Amino acid sequence: MARASQRTHRDLASIGEHVRNWRKIHGLTAQLVADRAGITRTTLRSIENGTGTASLENTLAVLRVLGVADAVVGATDPLTTEIGRFHAERTLPQRVRIPG
Repeated sequence: MARASQRTHRDLASIGEHVRNWRKIHGLTAQLVADRAGITRTTLRSIENGTGTASLENTLAVLRVLGVADAVVGATDPLTTEIGRFHAERTLPQRVRIPG
C-alpha cells in the first residue's frame, strides 16, 4: 500500500474532528454511535482520530447515523460542479442504444 501524503493525513484528521463534533452536537456517546452504525468503539475511535484504517463502508455508516451521509455523498457528485458538468456534457453519450 502506498504511503499517504501529508495532505491526506490532514484531511483524515479534519474529517475525524468533524465526525466527533457532529456526534457531540447531537449529544451522542461514542458507544451509542458505534452501536447504531454496527461498528466497534475502536473503529469509531479510528474514524474520529483520522487514522485512515476504517473502511469507507464503516465511515459512511457513522455519517448516516449522524445525518450527514447524504451531504458527503452529494459533495462527490461531479455534476454539482461547473467543471464536472462541462466535462460530462462533452464526454457522456446522450443516449445508449442496444446493439442489434
